[in-house]
Amino acid sequence: MSLVLKRSITLDGHKTSVTLEDEFWDALRMMAYDDQTTVASLVGQINHARNKHNLSSAIRVYVLRRFLMRDQQKERPILSTNAAA
Repeated sequence: MSLVLKRSITLDGHKTSVTLEDEFWDALRMMAYDDQTTVASLVGQINHARNKHNLSSAIRVYVLRRFLMRDQQKERPILSTNAAA
């Protein structure tokens, strides 16, 4: 079972708390490392780009989309939807 962790982060000079499952914190750290930035900076980018979603939800969606985009860039066989089952 995943731990849900609340962490404080400073965005635009204001301290806020973000509650995410441990796996999302790990993914954010990985992505920040890959982007050669900090987790706080990456969360700041997500914060500025989000619509009306709360920040925790926006982060989860961002992480999911990055993983999906990465997966789509890998070569995979094209599966036909017309194939007989």
